[in-house]
Amino acid sequence: MGDAVNAILAARGVTRSFGPIEVLHGVDFDLRPGEVHALIGENGAGKSTMMKILGGYLSPTTGELLLDGQPAAFADQRDAEAAGIIMIHQEFNLALPLTVEENMFLGRERRRGVFLDQKAMRDEARDLLARLDCHIDPRIRVADLSVPNRQMVEIARAIGRRARVLIMDEPTAVLTNRETDILLEQIDRLRAQGAAILYTSHKLDEIARIADRVTVLRDGDHITTRAAGGFSEHAMAEAMVGRELSDLFPAKPVPQDDVVLEVEDLTVPGKVRAASFTLRRGEVLGFAGLVGAGRTELMEGIVGLRPATGTVRVNGKALKPGNVLAAREAGLVYLTEDRKDKGLLLGKNLVENLTLLALDSFGTVRIDKRAEAAALDRAIGEFDIRVKDRAMAAGSLSGGNQQKLLLAKTMLAEPQIVIIDEPTRGIDIGTKQQIYEFIAALAAAGKSVIVVSSELPEVIGLAARVVVMGRGYIAGELTGDQITEDAILRRAMGVADDEKATA
Repeated sequence: MGDAVNAILAARGVTRSFGPIEVLHGVDFDLRPGEVHALIGENGAGKSTMMKILGGYLSPTTGELLLDGQPAAFADQRDAEAAGIIMIHQEFNLALPLTVEENMFLGRERRRGVFLDQKAMRDEARDLLARLDCHIDPRIRVADLSVPNRQMVEIARAIGRRARVLIMDEPTAVLTNRETDILLEQIDRLRAQGAAILYTSHKLDEIARIADRVTVLRDGDHITTRAAGGFSEHAMAEAMVGRELSDLFPAKPVPQDDVVLEVEDLTVPGKVRAASFTLRRGEVLGFAGLVGAGRTELMEGIVGLRPATGTVRVNGKALKPGNVLAAREAGLVYLTEDRKDKGLLLGKNLVENLTLLALDSFGTVRIDKRAEAAALDRAIGEFDIRVKDRAMAAGSLSGGNQQKLLLAKTMLAEPQIVIIDEPTRGIDIGTKQQIYEFIAALAAAGKSVIVVSSELPEVIGLAARVVVMGRGYIAGELTGDQITEDAILRRAMGVADDEKATA
């Protein structure tokens, strides 16, 4: 597994149990100076637990950590940070009411005598963000930033702490291609300066591009550690899931002729201008575009989550604008891209999340708990939600299983039209394949699906028709063999067909 003496930080024979359930089974792992070590595996494989142990957020049940070859025990994450071990979380660890600069220096404020040195902190914050080509004002509240900019603040804060060990949990999940390129350049610089970097991502092309070594976990077991060179993306995926991966995308369903959704001149103030399109029964319709193009805002306007003008018809009948309940009663539902903040109640148990949209079908005066339990049993089987305890909170599920629970919750309302925003963000390749098959099965059963995705291969692989958005308007529509990455990018960027589009 490697020489722990040459590692800055190493784990030896680490196990971790939650109650009677062991989720890591004797794992060895090490992080060496000047190296990017990728940790990959399906959702629920134990990656997050391993990272939290290395970062001081959890203690191993058995086994030990070694720091510079000597046994180490971190009381908490602050203890680990004092040793130079910094973790960038997939779920942001920022204080939303505070400004960017206040977050970046929280707990390590710069002082001039007894007073805070606001200018020094502001200048350093601006410089750290500029390294990431992020030019936001450090005085802005984090609550007012976009999701990608919040991630940039997290990364800049970690860089500013001059970490010896940097643990990065899905750092590019919400970043554009350009922002990802900038981040990977920064990782190269940190590696050259001798930092040890643990990098996790479900984007295997990033792993192949940035990693020196790769470790694969599966169901809490260490499967392999090997050099990244020659370890193909296909071989990584098969090591993660433990089986041969056939074609990732199922056959595209053939839509019927009748139109079930008509959107005409829909305008979301400040976000979307006069968008019009149709959706047919049994169709998977893709929506593509660069970040900020207005895709999510359009979908939220359609289902009544945002104020909008224009017309939305379901089966020929106009929907009352701004009314989510009317949309749901018409059979139109929306799965948010933000499953943690908007899709699920993370502190509630699985049943409470599952039945929330369809609660009236389980009783009006008194909830039928037995029927709810039976619904959860069906959802676990149908959607392959992997749970160790049915009473657990939704927030304790892995990202992939949270997404499956959100799908099950939405489908319990028996919709006819399903809008799925970023269906596989932060999800491993095995779970992606399951969700793709589920989407295709919905369409084959006569339901209609809109898939909004930033991953072009996803849109291309699922949809027989793709609507492209750019800067708040619909920039074009592609069908059949027209659907290529180049064609999508040209329209998203407003590039003429005889010019070259790059991303």
